[in-house]
Amino acid sequence: MKTAGIHHITAFVRDAQATVDFYAGLLGLRLVKKTINFDAPEVYHLYFGDEQGSPGTIITFFPSAGSRLGTIGAGQVGITTYVVPEGSLDFWRERLAKFGVEVLETTRFGETYLQFGDPDNMQAELVARQEGPNSTWTFGGIPADKAIKGFGGAVLFSLAPASTASLLEQVMGLEKTGEDAGYARFRSFGELGNIIDVNVNEMPRGAGGAGTVHHIAWRAKDFAEHERWRAHVESSGYQPTPIVDRQYFNAIYFRELGGILFEIATDPPGFARDEDQAHLGEQLMLPEWYEKYREQIVALLPPIEVRVLEEDQL
Repeated sequence: MKTAGIHHITAFVRDAQATVDFYAGLLGLRLVKKTINFDAPEVYHLYFGDEQGSPGTIITFFPSAGSRLGTIGAGQVGITTYVVPEGSLDFWRERLAKFGVEVLETTRFGETYLQFGDPDNMQAELVARQEGPNSTWTFGGIPADKAIKGFGGAVLFSLAPASTASLLEQVMGLEKTGEDAGYARFRSFGELGNIIDVNVNEMPRGAGGAGTVHHIAWRAKDFAEHERWRAHVESSGYQPTPIVDRQYFNAIYFRELGGILFEIATDPPGFARDEDQAHLGEQLMLPEWYEKYREQIVALLPPIEVRVLEEDQL
């Protein structure tokens, strides 16, 4: 079996509005779904992506005010990689500088990366590549021909890099394409979220909390394939959860031997199942079983808005 690549990545943060300002206002992603953590309804679950909320573009957050900061390290996704169109890195250098975001420029496998932290110092990077469709979403002075396309991939920090590498190849169906500067590279057949770099060196264990990734989710093309994925993962010696309905996709979860929490998520039904495509992310959407508690839930959630930031109004 072979996954097309990343479906989504989910992380912990502290401030809901600061997260909206950074990922929608500064990076120009679309807030495609405003819902709640189904296991903790007093906490938002915010989804950002391309205009349609396509698999391979979705970064999601659980914002919890006052939560402790985590430590990025082994057993986590260390860096989330976003891909932008070729020739647009200069635009992003200037934009990040305009917003006062400190950038580290580095190279891996012959590619240039702009690395930076979000308000909770969760690590992200931008890389320019030709592959993958350009975004059609524009916001806050970011034209579509410069906009983030979606995920370029991710950098995995593993407690057992050889085991993680074996899983990527033997279970998830990625192909190893090389090693460079302490990283092993793996590629899936998809156009977005398709390049995974694994840090092959030992590093300290990370600790969960705000500013860290909770899990990385991989794509299953439909519900039937998803059931085959669960059987495949289990027969490969891992312990996947039962299939869980997450409204916008079905999910299974398992912890790989390098300590990273993996999910496999279905492409369907997607984010337009309960909102019109033109109005994604505008209303608080609740699953049916929480609808009768809407008033109480809304009272617990801080107000948020997608807004053009001051630096884009000058």
